[in-house]
Amino acid sequence: MSHDEGHIMSTSEKLVRMANQIAAFFHSKPRDEGIAGVAEHINKFWEPRMRRQLFEMLDHGGEGFNELVVAAAAKIKPPGAPEEAGFVAGERGAPGGKGPAASKAASAASQK
Repeated sequence: MSHDEGHIMSTSEKLVRMANQIAAFFHSKPRDEGIAGVAEHINKFWEPRMRRQLFEMLDHGGEGFNELVVAAAAKIKPPGAPEEAGFVAGERGAPGGKGPAASKAASAASQK
């Protein structure tokens, strides 16, 4: 990869590059599988602050993003989604495995 000497890549440029690298990997898959793969990878491995910036950039036109990244945006979890705080949708309990939901999960696991 060549860069102009002295050019320091901005955070936005790095984010676009990383997202496009993920999309490039999934372009060989059928389209629906590629979209799901891009979204799954970003959901698993990008921290909320990166996803927040991704959504901000997409909201402002998404210049530079591969079309597969743009298509996957609908399946990417917005930053601050309840699952990130340690909650499972529809369950009550404190983050870190405490509270009623954790007790229910622990007893279900012990019954297996």
